[in-house]
Amino acid sequence: MKVRDMMTERPEYLEQEATIREAAERMRDTGRGFTPIAHNEKIVGIVTDRDIAIRAVAEGKSPDEQVGKIASGKVLYCYEDDSPAEVLQSMQDQQVQRLVVLNNPSNKDFVGVISLSDIAAHSQSADLSKRVTNASRLYH
Repeated sequence: MKVRDMMTERPEYLEQEATIREAAERMRDTGRGFTPIAHNEKIVGIVTDRDIAIRAVAEGKSPDEQVGKIASGKVLYCYEDDSPAEVLQSMQDQQVQRLVVLNNPSNKDFVGVISLSDIAAHSQSADLSKRVTNASRLYH
């Protein structure tokens, strides 16, 4: 099984000029705690519900400010042909719960997002399931 078999395919994203409010509304409407941020259809960041709470609300930013100002600018990613074990290790090493998925090292086109919960839902090995459980403890 590869990342492409378990990822969320090409979730909607927002352009970096969108507002913090629009990002929060998107998260509410999709039931997800994050949204990719793009510039000219290239992913340039990710904004999470935590980013909104800490970098916007706690710092008194207006919900009408651009979401690009609070987004994480470093895009952490993997490739759709990577194995779940490789991706899980990368998530653990970087202490994140999700990665942007790109098609291949040459084109680097955005094709999806993979999360710890995606890996857990598709895990067919007891060892991988145990590793997902251990990785998720970092966040609770």
